[in-house]
Amino acid sequence: MRRRIIPTLALAFATSVVAFAAQAADIKNIVIVHGAFADGSGWRQASDILERRGFNVTVVQEPLTSLAADVEATNRVLDLQDGPTLLVGHSYGGMVISEAGHHQKVEGLVYVAAFQPDKGEDLATLAGSKPPAAMSIKETTDGKYLYLDPTAFAVDFAADLPKAEAAFAAKSQVFAAKEVFTAKSGEPAWRTKKSWAVVATEDRAINPDIERSMAKRAGSQVSEIKASHAVFASQAEKVAKIIETAAEDAGK
Repeated sequence: MRRRIIPTLALAFATSVVAFAAQAADIKNIVIVHGAFADGSGWRQASDILERRGFNVTVVQEPLTSLAADVEATNRVLDLQDGPTLLVGHSYGGMVISEAGHHQKVEGLVYVAAFQPDKGEDLATLAGSKPPAAMSIKETTDGKYLYLDPTAFAVDFAADLPKAEAAFAAKSQVFAAKEVFTAKSGEPAWRTKKSWAVVATEDRAINPDIERSMAKRAGSQVSEIKASHAVFASQAEKVAKIIETAAEDAGK
């Protein structure tokens, strides 16, 4: 009888260990949503670092035509993930992940120098509550889209990037429809899911005090980095480390 009991107990113990390990498994999928006046290419260095550390990274190239369209683009990418996912947003991308974060595969949210709206808030109102340094934003000739003046891009957006890198970012920026700045946010996912926030202390696009207050309201774990709005590129190693830590914690 004793010989039968021991294998049975061993099997039960092994099964419980496997179940616990599956429940507490680290998140290996990371989806990144870029902000306005940019595209996903600026995340190359951070993405490479995370890939080397064993993560599967996907960068959403949302159209910046409307908040709804950008959430849809992000959800399409989330649908393709093979398991629990950490969702990362920069700048306007924070508006997107606050809604797309309701996706069933999303376990946590990381806001990188990003907006963290509450229900009914829009980007323009949040940004205007404590205006940052004046940015050289211009309209397209049809009056429907906005972009950053390429001659002022480095100072306004990427003051701590090498000149050549900042110049390329200016040339490759995606124009943003005016609509994205006034679209009202829905119920934010940060109310029900873990969140982290990176404050860029030298940010000229979003007042760092706004970043701090939004993160405090959301109950996010906050890290501050001395960097421009392009912190994801200028401090890629530090940002990647924060994302890695968030993935580990969100999976527990």
